[in-house]
Amino acid sequence: MLNRRHLRIKALQNIFAWQMTDKRDLTSAKKALMQSIDDVYEMYIGMLSLLVETTEYTGIDAIERSNKHLPTADDLNPNMKLLNNKFAVTLKQNPEYLAAIHKYRINWMSDPEFVKAIFNTLKGTPEYAAYLADENNDLEESKTIIKFIFRKIILKSHNIIQAFEDKFINWSVDKEVMQGMVAKTIKNFTSEDPFKNKLTPISQDWEEDSKFVQDLFVYTLKNNKEYQDLIAERTKNWESERIAVMDTILMKMAICELMNFPSIPVKVTINEYLDLSKDYSTPKSNSFINGILDKILGDLKRTDSIHKIGRGLIEE
Repeated sequence: MLNRRHLRIKALQNIFAWQMTDKRDLTSAKKALMQSIDDVYEMYIGMLSLLVETTEYTGIDAIERSNKHLPTADDLNPNMKLLNNKFAVTLKQNPEYLAAIHKYRINWMSDPEFVKAIFNTLKGTPEYAAYLADENNDLEESKTIIKFIFRKIILKSHNIIQAFEDKFINWSVDKEVMQGMVAKTIKNFTSEDPFKNKLTPISQDWEEDSKFVQDLFVYTLKNNKEYQDLIAERTKNWESERIAVMDTILMKMAICELMNFPSIPVKVTINEYLDLSKDYSTPKSNSFINGILDKILGDLKRTDSIHKIGRGLIEE
């Protein structure tokens, strides 16, 4: 699931994109932000679908083997256990999953070589041989081979990763979230009744988180000049071109949170953006941003521009 850090990253990416273009339309930009978040969920559904279609390829493989010129006894009587994998069978009957497949129009078999390559790799592993030899086929046992296919074959396949990278521009950033969502789904499917299992949601509380990320994005852009003036006042001794664009954006987002999100404690905000600077800006950005934000925080407190309530009052 996307947590607040991931949502801040999404806002950061889209604010940076806004800064890099001359065509600035806030409605379209906000739509692009929400699309970038929805892409994570589509990526997650796409990966679940790939797992399902890998199990279904067992049937295609069986037909191909039986049609050989000189089929062996094993070719004529293949082990079809994977086709009846309880996790995959339950998942592909799940209403949420079916609705998402329809929404995103996912169909890996439109290019069956991807699925075939995964299945052929799987067939040659000792883990698959052990799975076929085990007569147990309950739901929990069925998850073991699914996790193996996901972690050890799909995520190790250059062609599959390339396919996701080509479709999702933020694959490198979002893949860990997607992997966590798939792992959580496998763990949480505990009933063979497809109506009793839930897919992993995009966030813990999407109604609240959706408002958070949209407000953070919009308020930062709408108050750009005000936040720029606050930064300029505390960076008079710095030539503006020497300050990294990403540093400026991170500081503006931090100021936005300090001034507009009363339930988020001050230290949480500061620490979040210092942490983001380590991954998204220069090696010296962390100490620079920390020093400037500390001064700006003092200015905002003196002008009574920060008002916290509830959990936001906690100085943690």
